[in-house]
Amino acid sequence: MGWGQSLMILVGLSLIWLAVVKKFEPLLLVPIGFGAVLSNIPVADIGGHDGLLGMIYAVGIETGVFPLLIFMGVGALTDFSALIARPTTLLLGAAAQFGIFVTLLGALALNWLPGFDFTLADASAIAIIGGADGPTAIFLASRLSPDLLGAIAVAAYSYMALVPIIQPPIMRALTSEEERRVEMSQLRPVSKTEKIFFPLTVLLLCVLFLPSAAPLIGMLTFGNLLRESGVVERLSKAAQNEIINVVTIFLGLAVGSKLSADKFLTLDTLGILALGAGAFCVGTAAGVLMGKVLHRVSGGKINPLIGAAGVSAVPMAARVVNKVGLEANQHNFLLMHAMGPNVAGVIGSAVAAGVLLAVVGH
Repeated sequence: MGWGQSLMILVGLSLIWLAVVKKFEPLLLVPIGFGAVLSNIPVADIGGHDGLLGMIYAVGIETGVFPLLIFMGVGALTDFSALIARPTTLLLGAAAQFGIFVTLLGALALNWLPGFDFTLADASAIAIIGGADGPTAIFLASRLSPDLLGAIAVAAYSYMALVPIIQPPIMRALTSEEERRVEMSQLRPVSKTEKIFFPLTVLLLCVLFLPSAAPLIGMLTFGNLLRESGVVERLSKAAQNEIINVVTIFLGLAVGSKLSADKFLTLDTLGILALGAGAFCVGTAAGVLMGKVLHRVSGGKINPLIGAAGVSAVPMAARVVNKVGLEANQHNFLLMHAMGPNVAGVIGSAVAAGVLLAVVGH
């Protein structure tokens, strides 16, 4: 066993520790961490082309099937009522994607430093980390930059897991105590008809304006239609439970297989981790700043904190917003209000991936 393999096994054990002890994204970090340990065992070659994890990777990630099935499950688990009731929160989800395009420029700028040689496709795949959406990051990286997929996936999921640590300082720095205390009025009831037409409308708009995003948007809206139609409860429950759970296990193990020492311990990986942190911070800040704009435009009726939920780490980002709001005002329950920009961020990250795929993919 070389020092690199020993180090990566420690990295895998650290991810498991974060999941078990700190409760950071345990559903993802446990299989990713264990996959990292397995892929660095000498001689076994579990993460190789003919190894178990290598075959899982080829079947589910190289083809893009796993991320798409995850999106179906997310759609089935997500209630879009908050977004339908207050459509202006789409602006918050869109603003939070600003980190993606800043990171793309940052990745290209790194080429000025010795040792870095990111192509436009590489930079585009790295940039999607700013959307804080692991399945989207994996889907785009598998299409544009397969060699960097391991580092991109780990960065995306690691920063998603660190949402409770990264976001609150940014939210407090960009908002005043008075703004954080703002209590928002109750959302209007949303009819079943609206809930059924919403995924169909989103898919139609995607087909008309951005067909390259159709795989992600299509599976998201299909999962949501299963949930809201009310006539396929068995399929909806399967998408919410059995299917997404099985795929999450295999997805995590397959991503972990890319954390072998020879693939991960490179200068490019350090650059990706640094860019990912910057992307996440910029996305959070952009969402909060757009929230402040809506706060002013609405005459103080919108709490700018909900802009931080524009990154698509569902539902963790919304929970963090609610927690920070409660710290400022014990009667300030922002969870449902934050779910609007949170699910808008899921759509926004898929749209951003579609734009990058359309522009760079060919």
